[in-house]
Amino acid sequence: MPLHVPPAPAPALRSVLAALDSPTAVREARTPALRSAQGAVTPELPLPVHALDRITAQGEPVTRLTGWRFLIRSGDHVVAAAETMLTPDGWAFSHFFEGPYIVSTERALRQAETLTQSYQPRLLSVPGLYMLTLWLHGDCTSDGTAGHPAAADLLVPLAPAPPGIAANRPHQVADLLPVLTLRVPPAPPTPLLGSPA
Repeated sequence: MPLHVPPAPAPALRSVLAALDSPTAVREARTPALRSAQGAVTPELPLPVHALDRITAQGEPVTRLTGWRFLIRSGDHVVAAAETMLTPDGWAFSHFFEGPYIVSTERALRQAETLTQSYQPRLLSVPGLYMLTLWLHGDCTSDGTAGHPAAADLLVPLAPAPPGIAANRPHQVADLLPVLTLRVPPAPPTPLLGSPA
């Protein structure tokens, strides 16, 4: 089934296009592959990036949108990625980067295209584990900015994955979440209002 990639906010895409057109932004990027790319480079496959802030005592993941990531293609190859972030003035370009997560993301997206069910692709970062997953969300009508991983959604840990977690293999959220719950540091307790300090 085809993946239903949500459209990125227009200002996020414009900020990436402006950065790609800026010789200074490309020259100063820590991305040798992007600096040496021959011909036109184009941003594609915008993926909303969510961070796993915590897992509640009831086992519910609490996430928040942190940005949009675009894969940057030169010819037949993805050479880098561009990240945008939300600022008080709206969406803005953050940085270019390359590395193993670029190849792993592209591989996971190709694998997801072969699944029988339709999904909306997103990225889910698990900062407490230095882990990034392709999050295949079952609600294809969403704009990609809200929601949390549902039990039947799939998470595909991208390589390199933390020890003991299989990379490039889809896991249902209901199966992977208990593993993450044991590894992600617990959130600090919320103080009661009016209690002594």
